[in-house]
Parts: sequence; structure tokens; C-alpha cells
Amino acid sequence: MMRGKGANDEFVFKDSSISLMRLLCFLILLVTGIMIGLTCSPHVDRYFYFTSPPDNFYVNYVSAAPPPSYSTSIEKAAKTVSFDYNCSSGMASCKKEDCLSMEGFKMPKNLTHKMTDNELFWRASLVPNKAEYPFERVPKVAFMFMTRGPLPFLKLWERFFKGQDVNKYSIYVHTNPGVRVNFSNYSVFYNRLIPSQDVRWGTVTLVDAERRLLGNALLDFSNERFVLLSESCIPIYNFPIIYNYLIGSTQSFLDSYDEPSRYGRGRYSRHMKPDIKLRDWRKGSQWFEIQRTLAIKIVSDTRYYTIFKWHCLPSCYPDEHYLPTFVNMFYGDLNANRTVTYVDWSLGGPHPASFKAKDITKNLIQSIRNNGTTCSYNQKNTSICFLFARKFHPSALDPLLNISSTLLGF
Repeated sequence: MMRGKGANDEFVFKDSSISLMRLLCFLILLVTGIMIGLTCSPHVDRYFYFTSPPDNFYVNYVSAAPPPSYSTSIEKAAKTVSFDYNCSSGMASCKKEDCLSMEGFKMPKNLTHKMTDNELFWRASLVPNKAEYPFERVPKVAFMFMTRGPLPFLKLWERFFKGQDVNKYSIYVHTNPGVRVNFSNYSVFYNRLIPSQDVRWGTVTLVDAERRLLGNALLDFSNERFVLLSESCIPIYNFPIIYNYLIGSTQSFLDSYDEPSRYGRGRYSRHMKPDIKLRDWRKGSQWFEIQRTLAIKIVSDTRYYTIFKWHCLPSCYPDEHYLPTFVNMFYGDLNANRTVTYVDWSLGGPHPASFKAKDITKNLIQSIRNNGTTCSYNQKNTSICFLFARKFHPSALDPLLNISSTLLGF
């Protein structure tokens, strides 16, 4: 009986050991399965997304962080380096740069972003309440090119900027989507294309492009003056003269005048009342140069821009009336009521005269500089009224390059 009982106890002990081993194996398999499941689960992205450092929360200082759809490996890499999304190519690349640093905030190095116009204008309209800057600010001139295609005077402009202090200027280019503008990587125009939209002559899309250029340029806190140029514009003085003239001015240079004819008041719509009355209506050239304070006011405007969008239809030409009217109504004291871009309207018609290769001489440039007119500059009269000129035909490039060093000084 004792031997039988001992044998039974031995069998019971062996059964218990086997059961315990099975339980341990089951627990190990269960834990392993849970870990594999968590690793493969899409919810783990959210964990990394919300618990990662602040520099992983922003693409750059003006755009939102990448959504959780990006792979976990990219998000893990973003913990050690900032995430930079190239909107033009649609490719993602990582750069060892703190996106929340002062350098990146005061001047974005990459002009590509995915902001809408409303988001851009809101961001550009932000003004620091603290007067002094936490960095040494050198005021810059923003050269904003609104083009329909390539820049035919690219070589002339590159010569104009060559050797100049890069802390004194910045360049922005707006062109129609689909247009291939190839700038070499050693050009000052390289990577200076902003996110652009289609522009049609005689429509409010011209105003949209102007505001879009201003919005992008305002993201650089050092930009103090903003000049709008077309692909047919050229400088008629060298960089130091133009820089000192603009930075030293106490006023903006935006053409704004009352035109009683059908080409001025005749374009006014009574549907703009009561916000805009006939006596407020102004006309002017779209090629302006303005100071930072005024640029912020322009991108901040929604009410009057919307009125023009609804009621200033193609025969009204919004680009010739919106800014002249808006600035005249509210910020006339900031404006000199003239343009610094010369154009020849002597031939009449809807378009100005075009200067071709056969027209380019030293006398032409001198006559544009000294055209017999005087203007006001800082409450004093001056004979230097124009800094740029248009409309130049692409064939004029070589003759202009031939005289640039002796006459234009660059």
C-alpha cells in the first residue's frame, strides 16, 4: 500500500511539473504576441507622435508636423534630427538643424511650404510686441519677381547682386505652376521659388500673387523694404545706390492718383459702397516698393480685398486699383504716391513701349535716369526718381551686359 501511494505521489508531482511548464510557455507566448502586436499596431505611431520632443512637432516654424501616416522609422529618425519636407519635389529629407532655433525662426532657409494663402497671410501678419530684436538685425531689401516664365535678364540680375552683402537682400520668385525655371546651384536665385498659383492678366489673381510674394518675404524678419519686379524689369543703378535709397526712405513708393476718365473712375462699381466711395477710388502702377509696416497691413486686409474680388471684374483691372485705393484710404501718410519703376507710355494703348536690342544705348539709360523730372524724397526734391525700368525685350540682354560695367556700375 505504501509503495502504491508513493508511486501515485510521484505521478502527481510529474503531472504538476508538466502543467507548470505548459503555463510558463503559454505566458511567454502570450507576452511575445502582445509585444509583436504592439509593434505592428498603427497606434504606436501616435505614441511616438505625442511623446516625442517639441522639435519633432513642427516641420519648420511655419508649418504643421507630419501626420501619423509617416512610417515609424522616419518618426524615430526625427527624434534626433529635424524633419524637412520639400513640397516642390514631394520628397522627405532630414537635416541636422533645430527647427525651433532663432535662426530658423527669423529667416526660413527653405521657401517651400504647404500653407494656404490664408495661413500664410496670418503667419506673415504676426508682429512682435517687443520692440528690440534679440539678434543683430541688418535691414534687407526683398526683390520680388512676378514672372510668367523664365527670367530673360537672369544674367544681368546675377551680375547686379554679385559681390554684394547677402545680409542686405533677399530674392523671391513667383511663376505660374508647370513652368520650369532652372537656376544653377551657384546662382543667387537658386531655391528662391515660392509656392505659386496660376496668374491671369487683368484678374484678381495678379493681386493674389503680389500678396503671396509679400507674405513669403515677410517671414524673414530682416526684410524691411519690398520691391515688386517683372521679368522685363532691369535695374538702372548699382546695388549700393538702390539699397541706400530704399533703406534710407521714410516713405513707400506706390503709385496712387485720381484718374477722372473712363480708365480710372469709369472702372468704379457702385456695388462697393458704402465701404469704398467714388472719392476714395484711385489708380496706379502695380510695380511698387513698400516698407515693412505697409506690407503687413496689405497681407492683413481681408475686407477690402474681398470687395475688389467680388466687384472689380476683369474690365476693372484689380492690380491697378486695389493697392492704390486701399493705401490712399488708410495709409496715405506712409506713401510718396509715386513709383520708382520707369515705363514709357508715350506710344499710347493698353501696353507700354518695349525696348529691344536696337534701342539699347548709353543715352537711353541716361535719359531714363535724367528724364527732366524731379520728385520728393524725404521731404526734399531730388532728380533721382527711378531705380528700375521696364519694359525690356529679351533681345536687349546682350547689349545691356555690354554696357553694364561702364554705365550701370556692375
